[in-house]
Amino acid sequence: MTSSSKPSVLFVCVHNAGRSQMAAGYLTALAGDRIEVRSAGSEPADQINPVAVEAMSEEGIDITAASPTVLTTEAVKASDVVITMGCGDACPIFPGKRYEDWELADPAGKGIDDVREVRDDIKAHIHQLISELIPVPSN
Repeated sequence: MTSSSKPSVLFVCVHNAGRSQMAAGYLTALAGDRIEVRSAGSEPADQINPVAVEAMSEEGIDITAASPTVLTTEAVKASDVVITMGCGDACPIFPGKRYEDWELADPAGKGIDDVREVRDDIKAHIHQLISELIPVPSN
């Protein structure tokens, strides 16, 4: 892990407007301050997908303060786990990092029902990730 005592996760998708923002929102909400969360895009959009914002608000998670951010080498270097969501080869690879690619439908241009499906897929992935990064202490 990085120099801090808590793991750090970077979510990457092309526009950093839907999938990666929903994933970051879930991880922040569910893990609290136990995991450092970042998100970025290889070609960031101008704003977060409003349907993704709506879908997350149905879960009680507000991602309106987030904004699409460009993927930097520094963000990858500073993260323990890098999770890509369809950014292909745009994500730099560094030794010692854990990389995962989550195959998720792109919610761009989709209606709320389709975005809810993507959101729910992301939520399942996030629960699995938390269980791997924050072991439950045994008594």
